[in-house]
Amino acid sequence: MDIFQAIIIAIVEGITEFLPISSTGHMIITQKLLGMESSDFIKLFTVNIQFGAILSVIILYWKRFFQTVDFYLKLFVAFLPAAILGFLLSDYIDQMLESVLVVAVSLVVGGVILLFVDSWFKKPSEDQKMSYRRALIVGFFQVIAMIPGVSRSAATIIGGLTQKLDRKNAAEFSFFLAVPTMFAASAYEMFKSYKTIQPQHIDVLLIGNVVAFIVALLAIKGFISFLTKHGFKVFGYYRIVVGAIILVLLAMGVDLNIAG
Repeated sequence: MDIFQAIIIAIVEGITEFLPISSTGHMIITQKLLGMESSDFIKLFTVNIQFGAILSVIILYWKRFFQTVDFYLKLFVAFLPAAILGFLLSDYIDQMLESVLVVAVSLVVGGVILLFVDSWFKKPSEDQKMSYRRALIVGFFQVIAMIPGVSRSAATIIGGLTQKLDRKNAAEFSFFLAVPTMFAASAYEMFKSYKTIQPQHIDVLLIGNVVAFIVALLAIKGFISFLTKHGFKVFGYYRIVVGAIILVLLAMGVDLNIAG
């Protein structure tokens, strides 16, 4: 991986991490478009630059992170399902991360769901306070996002909507939940693969995290405003189009496999 490839993938991560279109799926597709074969370091890089993205959440919402212990306990409750299952199924998840077919199908199915989300959840509750029950249910929705192409953001926001949160509060809790989830994933991947890091990789990791941080800052601000005003449909159509294109290419016999 060179600096140019690192910057491109980091831009994709920053734009897509907090949008309901699957950052992992888009990074897998981007790797293929850049002619990159899968390797231990590339897997580490795509997880590690999520650390840069989550820093953008902490910067934008720093006041919210200086709240009561109750705030952190609810995040912990929401974090647990994915933490436990992610650890137990890590090898299987790694295998799925190399499948462009899984990404394509997930994009299409998730896109169809997003077309109807706005009509399914029209009336949020007057009570917008995050409870432990709501947090846990959102946490179980996050588990679904272990499938590449599903989108952690989409799964957790929809999880919040099922608990009658409005779009803004559901999206913001999804952002907050990203902090422990992505930090743990990044730290765990670093622990597993630190031996693959060579001196020349340090600059690549640093640049990737900085770029992901800056781009994610801009993406979060724009997404909250757009989602509040317009809802999910445009993201649904986008997912369907991208997923359908990939499926057509696969059906035509185009090799989209990124396994090394």
